[in-house]
Amino acid sequence: MDTNREAALKLLRQYNTESFHIQHALTVEAVMGWFARELGYGAEEAFWSQAGLLHDIDYERYPQEHCVKAADILRDAGASEALIHAVCSHGYGLAGNTAPEHEMEKVLYAVDELTGLISAAALMRPSKSVQDMELSSLKKKFKDKKFAAGCSRDVIRSGADMLGWELDTLLERTLAAMKACEAAIADQMAE
Repeated sequence: MDTNREAALKLLRQYNTESFHIQHALTVEAVMGWFARELGYGAEEAFWSQAGLLHDIDYERYPQEHCVKAADILRDAGASEALIHAVCSHGYGLAGNTAPEHEMEKVLYAVDELTGLISAAALMRPSKSVQDMELSSLKKKFKDKKFAAGCSRDVIRSGADMLGWELDTLLERTLAAMKACEAAIADQMAE
């Protein structure tokens, strides 16, 4: 199951029906794959992507048990304990006590909230796209606490700290990842 995308996508759609949640899962999947390649984990790209795709498997149906119910769902589907730990650790401090340990888990923790913020910022642009978004525009939206208030800036900052990166590095890399995958995600959503 850990690298079988077709099975993972079927499982995701079994527990998530809202297009917003599907698009977020596809975005985090693609961003995680981008980071795997960028950070020298190309051989683990499928695993990184799978963690991104399934990270919110329980959120739509069990929001009060987010990152807790996921473990049962994934275990029942035959996922490895490594994948279960990765998925559950992305909610550290907000929806669970499983701390990110590996670099992949720290990236997932950092980019989950950030991809939401970037997606919201893109929707405010005339183009409705990240393609013409500059880092300076993203930084302005990040600093505006009223904008996309549900996206925790503290988690994003904490994620950058866990990775040992400057906040701007995390913002810039995640924006680049989203630019690289935006068209493919749009195509998948149109299917």
